[in-house]
Order: sequence, then C-alpha cells, then structure tokens
Amino acid sequence: MKHYLQFSDFGADEYAYLFERAALIKRKFKAYERHQTLTDRTLAMIFEKASTRTRVSFEAGMYQLGGSVVHLTTGDSQLGRAEPIEDSAKVISRMVDLVMIRTFEQTKIEAFAAHSRVPVINGLTNEFHPCQILADLFTLLEHRGANPQGKPDPAFLRGKTVAWVGDGNNMANTWLQAADILGFTVHVSTPSGYEVDQSVAGIRSSGSYKVFANPMDACAGADLVTTDVWTSMGYEAENEARKKAFNDWCVDQDMMRAAKPDALFMHCLPAHRGEEVEAEVIDGPQSVVWDEAENRMHVQKALMEYLLLGQQG
Repeated sequence: MKHYLQFSDFGADEYAYLFERAALIKRKFKAYERHQTLTDRTLAMIFEKASTRTRVSFEAGMYQLGGSVVHLTTGDSQLGRAEPIEDSAKVISRMVDLVMIRTFEQTKIEAFAAHSRVPVINGLTNEFHPCQILADLFTLLEHRGANPQGKPDPAFLRGKTVAWVGDGNNMANTWLQAADILGFTVHVSTPSGYEVDQSVAGIRSSGSYKVFANPMDACAGADLVTTDVWTSMGYEAENEARKKAFNDWCVDQDMMRAAKPDALFMHCLPAHRGEEVEAEVIDGPQSVVWDEAENRMHVQKALMEYLLLGQQG
C-alpha cells in the first residue's frame, strides 16, 4: 500500500507513468469516452481547510472513474471535536477505499496515514501541495514537452528552469522536491524572512535550486514563471505585513520578458490580480492557469487509480 503525502513519496519512473496515464485519461474525457476503472470504490474527502478546486477536481474525478465520494468537514464530523485523529483513521479507513485530506499541519496527515488501512492523499497541508505540482508539471509537459506522438515526455524537464516568485510556502517546498526528483532547477526569489526552509522541503543539497534576492534575476531565462498568493490560509493575521514585504514580488510583464520568449505562467489559484500577479500576465497569452486548474482533475484521476490498482496496461 502506498500513500501520497508529499511529492518525494514517488520516484521518477512513477511520475513518468502518471503523466502518460493522465494524458490518456484526459483524451478519453475530452472524447466523452468512459473510463470507469474504480467502479464501486469510495473516496472519503476530509476538509479542515476550505477548497474549491480540490473538492471539485477530486469529487468529479472519482465519479467519472465510476466510484463514489463521502465529503467530511470538521464541522459535520468528530474530526473537529475530541476524537483522536488515529481513531478517526482506523474507523474511516474500514469503510472506504481511499482518503484525501486537506488540512493544516503535515503531522496530522502523517498520523492519519500511519493508522489507515487504505491509501491517503495529501490534498494540501501547510508544508506541501503535491497534487498541485503534479498538475503543474503535467501542464508544462502538455504545452511544451510532448513527444512526436503527443505523449508527455518527462525527459523534457531535465535541465529546464522554473522561477518561483513569492512566498517560501508549501508550493515552493514541493517545487524543490519535484526538481530534485525530475532533474530541473528552481530559481527561488522570496522577500527576506519568507525564505524556503530547506529542512522542511527535505532537500539535502542545493544542486536543484538557486536563491535570488531580486525576482527579475530569478525569472531570467526561465521556462516557467509561477507564483502563489502572498497570504496562504492560516496566515491571515499577517496579511498587512505581507503586503508590504512582498510589494516587489508581483509577477509583471517585465519579469515575463526576462524569462524565455516561450515561457509559461502558472498560478495555483485563487489569484489576486494586482498583488502577486498583474492582470496582464495572468490573463495574457503566456498564462496557462485554466489548463493548469483543469489538469488537477486528470492527474488526480491517474493518481487515485494508481494507488488502488497499480500500473495499468
């Protein structure tokens, strides 16, 4: 049994399979062909943090795979009361086939997984967001890294540069893990005091990323420029201080011009135009944020299928 709690839980060969499988699943979805490999399987979705894309992508995806979904929040279950998370894990995992959790501390999802009889997926924690980076990389391959047969070619990623501009948050941590596994480089630029914590990301060497004080320098020659909100959920009390600190870290057209001419722009959404990104960038021709958002569903379908059935021919 495998869990998917952070990007480093899988290796390069597994990601190559997931990218190819997601492409197949997406092609069938667009052609209105059924792909119901998880008939009679049940996914429990547990939300301690609010969600739009995570809920819709997992719920719609599981139904499309032929399965069913149980939706739980801390407000309508014992999760928000006194029951230990270990006990919740033992009970819930006896009744479903798969669990997705979107919560705060990574330690919570790790405790749940340690006592679960079924695979557990990280839908987001304060430390990591592996499903989002899985979708982002699939989107990059879809737009720039397909082989002559139209299939995503992970070899394309080797030697490429991703510019991360903004907070050293769960997205940044996960980008670092992905670069370490798949052979590309992340250029990280954050305001002072908001750097990526290398120990949290779990990266032992800095060979797969470089740190830049100036975000323009980080974007220079990048194949992809990406960012996130300045204030993530759980840090709302810091909002005003963050707005001042991040003032020079708004992805604008000058940053995109510093990147390669065919560079893409991504954002995991929701976005605040005029804060972390200019409207002209996120709504411009280099932006692929809507494909990126849709692809959450396709890669997660491939992920759920893999966790329950293994590799399919």
